[in-house]
Amino acid sequence: MQATARHSDAGPAHGEPASAPDAPVDLAHLTRHTLGNRDLEREVLRLFAVQARMLVARMQEAGDEAVLRRLLHTLLGSAKGIGAWGVAGAAERQQAALDEGAPADLPVLAGTVEEAEAFIEALLRE
Repeated sequence: MQATARHSDAGPAHGEPASAPDAPVDLAHLTRHTLGNRDLEREVLRLFAVQARMLVARMQEAGDEAVLRRLLHTLLGSAKGIGAWGVAGAAERQQAALDEGAPADLPVLAGTVEEAEAFIEALLRE
């Protein structure tokens, strides 16, 4: 995913799309939650990328399902907060798998997080 999906300073109210529909982060959602403060957006994205990576690493080491569930819940909330809908959906699917007695598919979740991280890193380089 290219970082060209970055929203313009004019924002979506001026007829320009805020982000590609399939972008790993919904930039219009993020802008609404940061009140358009670009410095805050960048900080929130940076924090999410670090936290998401850390949470996935801790999930892979978790030996207890209760710990795994807490980590998934934390990742889900953070992803929804910034509009990382793909990551949120992947976390929800892992929670549902656990609810059904199946193991979580952490490599799939990790891949979704990596995609969001790559998108975020490209944005932060702009």
